[in-house]
Amino acid sequence: MKQIKARARLIAGSLAALAVSIAGIAHAEPQGFLETIKRHATLINTVPENGDQNPYALFVAPVSAGTIKKNDVLIGNFNNAANLQGTGSTIVNYHPDTKQLTVFATVPRDLKECPGGIGLSTAMTMLKSGWVIIGSTPSNDGTTGTKGAGCLIVLDSQGKVAKTIVSPNINDPWGNMAVVDNGDHATLFISMAGFGVGSADGNPPVFKQATVLRLELDIPQGQVPVVKQETVVGSNFGAQADKGVFLVGPTGLALSADNQRLFVSDAIGNRVNVIDEPMTRDTSAGVGRQLTADGLLHRPLAMILAPNGHLLVTNALNGQIVEIDPESGKQIYARWIDTDKAQTPPGNGDLFGLAMTPEGDGFYYVEDDVNTLVLAK
Repeated sequence: MKQIKARARLIAGSLAALAVSIAGIAHAEPQGFLETIKRHATLINTVPENGDQNPYALFVAPVSAGTIKKNDVLIGNFNNAANLQGTGSTIVNYHPDTKQLTVFATVPRDLKECPGGIGLSTAMTMLKSGWVIIGSTPSNDGTTGTKGAGCLIVLDSQGKVAKTIVSPNINDPWGNMAVVDNGDHATLFISMAGFGVGSADGNPPVFKQATVLRLELDIPQGQVPVVKQETVVGSNFGAQADKGVFLVGPTGLALSADNQRLFVSDAIGNRVNVIDEPMTRDTSAGVGRQLTADGLLHRPLAMILAPNGHLLVTNALNGQIVEIDPESGKQIYARWIDTDKAQTPPGNGDLFGLAMTPEGDGFYYVEDDVNTLVLAK
């Protein structure tokens, strides 16, 4: 009888320990940010009256200025109404408070100061001073065979073109910018994917000429930003013409919290690389050093830093977003955010724009195949 009681106590103790263990697992801190995301809500169709489509750029307004309210979501369109790539000319504005969409800016398609004209790319930011800066990666007919070098366009807070920025270092501003904004001066990091790239016909070659450019701006009170200095801090990244998405090249840029590391999503290399000391270096780091590659990554696209310090990177070849620990390089997990089976695999090529919510409790993204803005929270 004693043995039976002893065994019963042992079993009871084991069950209690198991229950504590299960409870601990149930209440454990999440491994990553994506575990905290519970739902995805489609907010609005992003097509304005002129029919522009294929939303690429995405940025949340840091301040109220002109027609923009703080926390509005600015969205740039890469295609025109005929769905020709590199011909979109509008920035639309989603207002979370009213759930309405307005047109912030319509840039003249034949803007002569911009080599090749206008095709608004993923490279966009709004500064604390109210200026909006967006890249142009233009085409005459929707193909890379007629693309121009493009430019950066500076718009005032009413959506009017104030100036263009052109330079031998600027050739098809492509990916989402990383920005350090100090009010009266700012630093922009922008990937340039156009060097060497030509027609997408046949089997287009990979040109290892794409760069990451650092632009340092002075922003005098009430005056248009002035480029004080430009420095190529990354180079030799691969870029390739592509009929489906126009260009494949380095797209996502994100700075670490201390600004000591610039993370670059290298689509051609299927990896995320690191450029050290990006704010102060005066020479190119080349492609930098590799943080992580392959695994859950399937042609990494847009990239942002989550509040927990992890990187969130969308895939171009499926509808997943991947969370990465930038300290260890560990790919924590991937999560489906676009399961549209109109593409193979689902969500293939849809996930260009990506931005954190102001509260840091979720993120906005665009599904460019159906021209929608989505909130994951």
